Amino acid sequence: MAGSRSDGQLSEVRFLTVAEVATVMRVSKMTVYRLVHGGELGAVRVGRSFRVPEHSVHEYLRGAFQETA
Repeated sequence: MAGSRSDGQLSEVRFLTVAEVATVMRVSKMTVYRLVHGGELGAVRVGRSFRVPEHSVHEYLRGAFQETA
C-alpha cells in the first residue's frame, strides 16, 4: 500500500474497524474477518486487530456489484 499512495495522501486514508465495516456492508463481523483472511478485502493488522482502509471497502463493493450486474 505504501507504494500506491504518496506520504501526503496516506495521512488522508480513513481506516475502519471490523465492526464498522460490518455495519457499512450489513454483514456480520465474522464475514468481514473471512473476507480479510481470504484476501478479498485489504486490511492492515494493528496489534491483534485489523483496520480496513475505507477505499478497500468501496473497491470490494464496486467489484461485487459489477459481478452481479
